[in-house]
Amino acid sequence: METTLPLPFLVGVSVPPGLNDIKEGLSREEVSCLGCVFFEVKPQTLEKILRFLKRHNVEFEPYFDVTALESIDDIITLLDAGARKVFVKTEQLADLSAYGSRVAPIVTGSSAALLSSATESGLLLSGFDQTASEAAQFLEEARDKKITPFFIKPVPGADLEQFIQVAAKANAIPILPSTGLTTKKDEAGKLAISTILSSVWKSDRADGLLPTVVVDEHDTALGLVYSSAESVNEALRTQTGVYQSRKRGLWYKGATSGDTQELVRISLDCDNDALKFVVKQTGRFCHLDQSGCFGQLKGLPKLEQTLISRKQSAPEGSYTARLFSDEKLVRAKIMEEAEELCTAQTPQEIAFEAADLFYFALTRAVAAGVTLADIERSLDAKSWKVKRRTGDAKGKWAEKEGIKPAASAPAATSAPVTKEAAQETTPEKITMRRFDASKVSTEELDAALKRPAQKSSDAIYKIIVPIIEDVRKNGDKAVLSYTHKFEKATSLTSPVLKAPFPKELMQLPEETIAAIDVSFENIRKFHAAQKEEKPLQVETMPGVVCSRFSRPIEAVGCYIPGGTAVLPSTALMLGVPAMVAGCNKIVFASPPRADGTITPEIVYVAHKVGAESIVLAGGAQAVAAMAYGTESITKVDKILGPGNQFVTAAKMFVSNDTNAAVGIDMPAGPSEVLVIADKDANPAFVASDLLSQAEHGVDSQVILIAIDLDEEHLQAIEDEVHRQAMELPRVQIVRGSIAHSITVQVKTVEEAMELSNKYAPEHLILQIKEAEKAVDLVMNAGSVFIGAWTPESVGDYSAGVNHSLPTYGFAKQYSGVNLASFVKHITSSNLTAEGLKNVGQAVMQLAKVEELEAHRRAVSIRLEHMSKSN
Repeated sequence: METTLPLPFLVGVSVPPGLNDIKEGLSREEVSCLGCVFFEVKPQTLEKILRFLKRHNVEFEPYFDVTALESIDDIITLLDAGARKVFVKTEQLADLSAYGSRVAPIVTGSSAALLSSATESGLLLSGFDQTASEAAQFLEEARDKKITPFFIKPVPGADLEQFIQVAAKANAIPILPSTGLTTKKDEAGKLAISTILSSVWKSDRADGLLPTVVVDEHDTALGLVYSSAESVNEALRTQTGVYQSRKRGLWYKGATSGDTQELVRISLDCDNDALKFVVKQTGRFCHLDQSGCFGQLKGLPKLEQTLISRKQSAPEGSYTARLFSDEKLVRAKIMEEAEELCTAQTPQEIAFEAADLFYFALTRAVAAGVTLADIERSLDAKSWKVKRRTGDAKGKWAEKEGIKPAASAPAATSAPVTKEAAQETTPEKITMRRFDASKVSTEELDAALKRPAQKSSDAIYKIIVPIIEDVRKNGDKAVLSYTHKFEKATSLTSPVLKAPFPKELMQLPEETIAAIDVSFENIRKFHAAQKEEKPLQVETMPGVVCSRFSRPIEAVGCYIPGGTAVLPSTALMLGVPAMVAGCNKIVFASPPRADGTITPEIVYVAHKVGAESIVLAGGAQAVAAMAYGTESITKVDKILGPGNQFVTAAKMFVSNDTNAAVGIDMPAGPSEVLVIADKDANPAFVASDLLSQAEHGVDSQVILIAIDLDEEHLQAIEDEVHRQAMELPRVQIVRGSIAHSITVQVKTVEEAMELSNKYAPEHLILQIKEAEKAVDLVMNAGSVFIGAWTPESVGDYSAGVNHSLPTYGFAKQYSGVNLASFVKHITSSNLTAEGLKNVGQAVMQLAKVEELEAHRRAVSIRLEHMSKSN
């Protein structure tokens, strides 16, 4: 049977988010790969369905039975959210005639008389019983009427294999319950998806294999392969690219090359003689040096690939790097190119200027972590909307062109203008998704709390390893060359600035000096208090004294990001505890400005903490210089401090190189905050704390745990988040961060703390009544901020605690930077003759068990000597 659907059947599934809780049949991921889904909507589940569509409008191709909905507005809202087709009661058809083929009637039963209800938009026959006496007549009349499209849904418990055969005879599209389907081999009582597909596809090959076109998420063809029922089944089961090699059996794409595929969607063509796999491709599809078997990418996909590469490799401080980090610059470029496009006249000029606008618009998207596939999904989602904006230009743009607002907007021709349509003219509200811990499963909550995935370090290592090796071999010369190249500081003749630092390099406003001095003293006091007053000493048994004492790490390297940024706070957080610990050599490293100078705030802090030198370099080259040392740069024993992905990868690399013999502080990740708030919390305070971390980057995550808050309190916080966010210069970054941030509703402080400890946040803020008491319940956190008057910002700068903290859940295993980060502990043992007698037998016996005879004799010789002396 020919069909315009991606597959010749629909999968009936439970109401979202029930897909996550499937105990039998197809999993959510398997259903997603099939895409064609069917839901029954009820008033109590409508809100869940709409949330599902907002997140998965394009991922799925959803069809809905809406006969339980009495409100026509609700049905229109469902269509606007992306429903491909809704099946309604026949009496509702007249009110929805404006929506054409996207609305069709639904009738229930097995009688052939029901077929007369069909319209030009098709028909859904629900509750069909293939064993009923009238079924044969039904099939005969259904064939004669040739209803298109015709959907048929069986009664519960029907034999699905027989039902599919019945549907084929009626030229109908069957709706099959997901609980009766499987991708497993020979699962009793379930029908395999591969069996359904292979029964309808047509192959003209003797081996029965089906040609399969593989495309990426942009629908760019990558190559042509072949599929069998077995390979399709395995692809769906694993959600990867699995095909049928004509010579070697099942072919798991990327199993040997590493160029793997994540299966997004599978579909058949209109007459069922070719398959299409939509995949997320890692690396290349082709075995040659090109993206796909039909050649390299072109157009926007190629531009996206180029921009992603440039984002990863752009030297710090370069124009390219600024395009990804300086929002004002890229905003200005977009405005500039948009204006040039508007003034272009000839077709050639318009094409040229449109290309420039696409370039900077896609740069903006890549900088925010938005992919071209995300943009295409948004375009596809818009194409399904039925509610229309008035189309007027907005505010200053209309005013600039002399456009006056219309006195009244004409009604939409395709649908009545509703409240929701009017709201579309305002910016989408910046709000966090809500989860009620008492109403969702643990698995669903864990998935919602999952941090944004971090990119693979493979591509970064390909960039940094040659730099590290160059610095290791060529020392100062290599460091200087990279500083000249990346920082454009070509006037520099030395890669290091040695103490004492010239006063002219520390010229600062008095208020900045005062702020640094206050922060310096508070940080010094807090870290000085962490010093151990005296060595630990314990007599474990008579004559056996064990002790532990601390010693400062002799040489430490403090990496301070710089270039276009000024970060004296990081210099303080690393330099002050190093000074307090008594480290013999403190080496700062920070990229210089293009004129070869370092920011005066950092020089001033280096002077105050007694730093030996400042390495005038950033990135992997600075890390390598401190790890291995050069002619003029001191080799250090430990490197601490934050940085971009290249700095982090370089730190991890050198820490694993035994030739470097250097330690690092901790694994790094995006910044994050978890705020616990109750009814005593000020909504404005809560929102400000959430946004103070959300503005760090689109990969940051902020979590609010709301203790027994009613709708009014929750709404007040959400309103404040949106209002304050819209006033921020980094509002688009906030939007990206808030997109994967959530609010979790709980009933008690104990529930809140249990969730917090499981998440292990970098920053934990307690905006609750009797906040100090709750500190006793904290098990995992980088740093805790107690009460309404303690914003996280004070910890970042001046309170005295350290702001270099474990992220990404590492607070379960790691401490933040503290005095102990700059010291190591040494143990000692001191035994008398009596002590050796007391412990000797135990030592010798264990050495004997481990068959280390020299160990045993080291004791026995001494004991024999004592015996002879006596």
